[in-house]
Amino acid sequence: MEHKKILGYFTINGTPGGNQDWLTEWDMNMGGCAAVTACDTCIFLSMRDEYRNLYPFNPEKLSRADFVRFAAIMKPYLSPRYHGIDFLETYICGFYDYMKKTGNNSLILEGLSGNANYDLFSEAVISQIDRNLPVPFLLLNHKDKRLDDFEWHWFNLTGYEKSDDDIKILTVTYGEYQWFSLKLIYSTGYERKGGIIRIFERAL
Repeated sequence: MEHKKILGYFTINGTPGGNQDWLTEWDMNMGGCAAVTACDTCIFLSMRDEYRNLYPFNPEKLSRADFVRFAAIMKPYLSPRYHGIDFLETYICGFYDYMKKTGNNSLILEGLSGNANYDLFSEAVISQIDRNLPVPFLLLNHKDKRLDDFEWHWFNLTGYEKSDDDIKILTVTYGEYQWFSLKLIYSTGYERKGGIIRIFERAL
């Protein structure tokens, strides 16, 4: 039995999400992937009135120029560094600091390590997408060459397709969608893994 859900993700200049290649500062162009996924998540959430303050520009008129400006605003909170933002906790702390700056305290961020049991990990991914939320994903090293471009990289998951024998996930990064097996991405072949960020709405 198949079950499929794809988020109504935003586009800029006809491509999904922001694009790290647009960023003109060399450190952000090379290592700004964490900031880009946070910017994308904020833009996606800002389409809802209660989270409008997460994006400082007009979400109804998205542009490449505004995205580049937004990435520069996000940079102090999730700035590139020598080893990258290679821990979920670092990402969470930076994202929390940005949300605090915007006056938003209604979201809870929780990391789930890629070392978690696969069933728990896959259920967390599906649950978040079912709640109409993107999933920031950190992939560190991976032994499969098909994922070379995703190594030591943050990207968002924006959909899934579940069948009896597999779960495929829709990734978005560098302004492109790609489908992968979730089990493939999860099974890195390395002891140290990345993981995902889960987003919850604080109960009022």
